[in-house]
Amino acid sequence: MPDAVMLFAAGFGTRMGALTASRPKPLIKVAGQPLLDHALELTAGIPTRVVNAHYLSDQITAHLNGTGVHVSVEQPDILDTGGGLRFALSRLGTQPVYTLNTDAVWNGPNPLELLRAAWDPDRMDALLLCVPLARAVGRKTPGDFSLQPDGQLTRQGDLVYTGAQIIKTEGLHAIPEKAFSLNRLWNAQAETGRLCGLTYPGQWCDVGHPEGIALAEGLLNV
Repeated sequence: MPDAVMLFAAGFGTRMGALTASRPKPLIKVAGQPLLDHALELTAGIPTRVVNAHYLSDQITAHLNGTGVHVSVEQPDILDTGGGLRFALSRLGTQPVYTLNTDAVWNGPNPLELLRAAWDPDRMDALLLCVPLARAVGRKTPGDFSLQPDGQLTRQGDLVYTGAQIIKTEGLHAIPEKAFSLNRLWNAQAETGRLCGLTYPGQWCDVGHPEGIALAEGLLNV
């Protein structure tokens, strides 16, 4: 089972407008607590935790000082999700890892615990946690995937990828670019029938845009 988690926190947060002019999106507060801390609460008990950082990375590094959470600073260029994950493997190790986005809030069971219970490395190279559009609060674009009866994911459909997954990382080394999206690895896994999905039973809120803050606080009943 995974014993390491990568939290993605390196983005510019451009959809947040003025809110990210002087602070990175993961440090924007929802219900009085930075988004990054909401995400870190979900990772309690996981031995190795790594947060990547690029935009205003010094603020994230300072925020995590003394917590035992490692910071993987991407400079001079941002590496996107795939490149960022590969860059952090020296900390994360060679076994499958959790990944978690830091711009979302959850109302329901711990997503990483659900992934852990459903993970089957014999038939999966990745297990993505998805939520139906009807329970994806603040989502402004269509869904990402459809879930087939055998548990495999196919592109397009009414399921939204939540940013939580378990993934094997060996395939990252076959991608020549330095900066690239995890979509590249997912596509390769899908071709071999090993890109799998799990449906989240609760609600999930996208806090990637300013309106998402109030929506998330409503979800948390604040």
